[in-house]
Amino acid sequence: MPASIRDVAELAGVSVGTVSNYFNRPEIVSHDSGARVRDAVAQLGYVRNMAARTLRAGVGTSVGFVVLNGQNPFFTDVVRGAEDEAARQGIAILHGNTDEDARRETAYLDLFEEQQVRGILIAPYGDVTSRLARLRARGISSVLIDRFSGDGRFSSVSVDSVLGGRMAVEHLIEQGCRRIAYVGGPFDMHQVTDRLAGARSAAENAEPAVELEVVPTSAMTLAEGSAAGIRLLARPRQEWPDGIFAGNDLLALGLLQSLVDGGHRLVPSDIRLIGFDDISFASAAAVPLSSIRQPSRMIGRTAFRILMEETSDAEFLPRQTVFPPELIVRASTAGA
Repeated sequence: MPASIRDVAELAGVSVGTVSNYFNRPEIVSHDSGARVRDAVAQLGYVRNMAARTLRAGVGTSVGFVVLNGQNPFFTDVVRGAEDEAARQGIAILHGNTDEDARRETAYLDLFEEQQVRGILIAPYGDVTSRLARLRARGISSVLIDRFSGDGRFSSVSVDSVLGGRMAVEHLIEQGCRRIAYVGGPFDMHQVTDRLAGARSAAENAEPAVELEVVPTSAMTLAEGSAAGIRLLARPRQEWPDGIFAGNDLLALGLLQSLVDGGHRLVPSDIRLIGFDDISFASAAAVPLSSIRQPSRMIGRTAFRILMEETSDAEFLPRQTVFPPELIVRASTAGA
């Protein structure tokens, strides 16, 4: 049977209140009493019942974080940013990867509700507004990550993906590209459609005219990027694009693998390639990858701060924080 707080108090020769203060208000516990409690905890292997503490206090000591794609280093960095801020406030981050699966997304939201987390950070796959509204009614606030809350019902922290898509294609056009492919999908992801909207805007306003082709993928992964590259190379050479904008860096790195392996080495001499996110691997690729940078850790820190404000202020009004994207030029577009 697990040791209880009473067992710790009895072994340490102190009151139950002293043990409680040792964990919650250590500054008022004497050095001698604190040392005895610490030794008793270690000897008994005592572990605090945080679930019971949460029920008594009515305030959770953890925050749930639902990420869209745990394999994407962009989301890893966003979580790190939130964790850095959470650690300063004594809050734990519990995170789960939906892997772009709506059922897994629902399962994690259910789990975090059962755990009575203090709030939820979420990079959503589909439309989760009704689910988040029900959580809010039960006292669990949410902040959207990498998604602008169009109706303003929830706070959100994102980068202007439409502007980023436009910047990417404008850069390709400036490099002389006239047959540009946008590689991305699935199209029920807002990030995909927003970046495509920006790409189309740049192509439609170009002079002379620029052709923009959409090459769909079933996911935003390395494997899908590589498969898309193989499909493009299977065409007659005159039908190849001379520029490619990939919906994220994982797709771009997969494309790069297809376009430089097997003796091709087509980037950037024949095809110029740019991604989105500027993950850490982008600069270390076989051909360093141009990308549209998102301030990933800042997004995580900002979202966590907003969530804490909302959970502690009954009059809090949702707000939308949108960071500007940044064009990072490397050899995949700038080389000759």
